[in-house]
Amino acid sequence: MSEQFTIATFYEFVPLESLSKLKESLLELMAEHEVSGTIIVADEGFNSTVSGKQANLDKFLSRVFKLFGANPKVNFSTHDSPGFKRSKVKIKKEIVTLKKKVNMEFARGTHVSPSEWNKIILEPGTIVVDARNDYEYRIGTFKGARNPETESFSELPDYFEDRDPQTPIAMFCTGGIRCEKLAPYLVEKGFANVYQLEGGILQYLADTDSSESLWVGDCFVFDDRIAVDQDLNKGSSVDFSTEKELSRKKQ
Repeated sequence: MSEQFTIATFYEFVPLESLSKLKESLLELMAEHEVSGTIIVADEGFNSTVSGKQANLDKFLSRVFKLFGANPKVNFSTHDSPGFKRSKVKIKKEIVTLKKKVNMEFARGTHVSPSEWNKIILEPGTIVVDARNDYEYRIGTFKGARNPETESFSELPDYFEDRDPQTPIAMFCTGGIRCEKLAPYLVEKGFANVYQLEGGILQYLADTDSSESLWVGDCFVFDDRIAVDQDLNKGSSVDFSTEKELSRKKQ
């Protein structure tokens, strides 16, 4: 039996200070617990995908969350290799780049649990929007979802410029972070009914039986698996040329 590694994705919008010092502490913890992956930190919070042996990862997450002063929800999956070649901590202006001023405390979208998601997106008149990029959409998406055909998240606000703000919008992304930032922006712009999939696609796949799933294809992920299937195992629908392209885009 091959050795198993646990991959964890987590984020939270929470004020952070002394980012350079925080980066040093995070790198030390990653080395100590043999955890690889990428952690992005900014004044507005953190966004991470990391991997390690389960016991090591549990200890690492406990210490990291104390360091952040936060207790985010974590999506877990397993793989027979670490998923990352290195351990990196990046300091950025935003943990997910929208390039728009967003008051995260002013307004929020309506979080929809995976168990209620099918009902929402099948509602007549609701526009279902894939908040990810075009190359992610092409690997897999929800039945009936619209593709804004963007190359980067910062292009997505333009897609909503001429939309009727009274039209219900149901949007989703990989782990939820993009929707978490876009939803308040849309509400501030006057959109009355903004729904977002709680925990993102990964939580939906974890919680939903394949017989009831409205997901079609695989889901792009930010590690060496490239994509995962309905059971969160390494996907098989990505051919070599696409895998090479996606690996380049992740860098």
